[in-house]
Amino acid sequence: MNSEFYRMKRLPPYVIAEVNQMRHAARQAGKDIIDLGMGNPDQPPPKHVIDKLCEVAAKPDAHGYSQSKGIPGLRRAQANYYANRFGVELDPESEVVVTMGSKEGLASLANAITAPGDVILAPNPSYPIHTFGFIIAGATIRSVPVTPDEHYWKALDAAMAYTVPRPSVLVVNYPSNPTAEVVDLAFYERLVAWAKENEVWVLSDLAYSELYFDGKPTPSIMQAKGAKDVAVEFTSMSKTYSMAGWRMGFAVGNKQMIAAMTRVKSYLDYGAFTPIQAAAVAALNGPQDIVEQNRKLYHKRRDVMVESFGRAGWEIPPPAASMFAWAPLPPAFRDMGSLEFSKQLLMHAEVAVAAGVGYGEEGEGHVRIAMVENEQRLRQAARNIKRFFKERGVNS
Repeated sequence: MNSEFYRMKRLPPYVIAEVNQMRHAARQAGKDIIDLGMGNPDQPPPKHVIDKLCEVAAKPDAHGYSQSKGIPGLRRAQANYYANRFGVELDPESEVVVTMGSKEGLASLANAITAPGDVILAPNPSYPIHTFGFIIAGATIRSVPVTPDEHYWKALDAAMAYTVPRPSVLVVNYPSNPTAEVVDLAFYERLVAWAKENEVWVLSDLAYSELYFDGKPTPSIMQAKGAKDVAVEFTSMSKTYSMAGWRMGFAVGNKQMIAAMTRVKSYLDYGAFTPIQAAAVAALNGPQDIVEQNRKLYHKRRDVMVESFGRAGWEIPPPAASMFAWAPLPPAFRDMGSLEFSKQLLMHAEVAVAAGVGYGEEGEGHVRIAMVENEQRLRQAARNIKRFFKERGVNS
């Protein structure tokens, strides 16, 4: 019996899991680990959302199978969100599908539109599903940069000119996870024109759309003229409404891709638990105070982290959006690499971060810091790091 499963051979060990296992062991040993590794929100959803979940779950008829594409009210609520936030009109029947988080959505669409041997353009560094969702589906990845400068466009053109077979899909993610890079609407307009010219589908991951700072709202690719001809966009309620464990997300855009994805999902799942979907409707249609509250929360944490880590001797560029900072390794530690630095930080400073190499080889030399602990804990992390630096003979 052959146990060399094809897809397993294409999936390397998950680098981030190695530090996660060390963190778990340290906590089991009684250490107070300040966890800035996983992007797991520490705030609860709004009370009216939890109340709606309980209300619907108490109904005897609420526990059967749901709809894999999402209940109609939730698809309408997402269409209304796009209309109000971006000025984009969507047909909730043919241009919106509910996903169990953006990860599941990306993986389902990858399976729907990818054939073995297809070439996919994906950013490096990137969130793992942006590449491995397609690798699992049998595709080959060609990396492109994340930073949206002229080098980015030259890399796209080079990929189209010199790759066989020609790439069929481009993945973009702004605000970026892990780098927190952002783009403006002009970028998306140019991208849509490029995609049409090169006959490439574009998948946009907009999971951090509402966590923008300094008064600069993040745009959607759907705002670009003609975007529906070539693009699908994924959003998530995980960070905006502190509903990460609820696994609620959406895909919107091109009718052909939405139909293909809906068809695949109909074979794989019956949709999220109906009371969760009903509660998601309450989140989207109800008071939006939490959206601004979370934005202010992460903005303040960003400022505290940058200031306190800077005083500890670790200069970190302030991210313009998202709940992450993309931090270069301190100069004295650059030679050890991001994975070893993350291990040392965990063992000696009791601070967990995510090694940049876990997001692709271009992530080496950085770590991702998630701003998911309160301000007091962030300052404690800075003190621990300062002590660790001093023990290593590094002056702050």
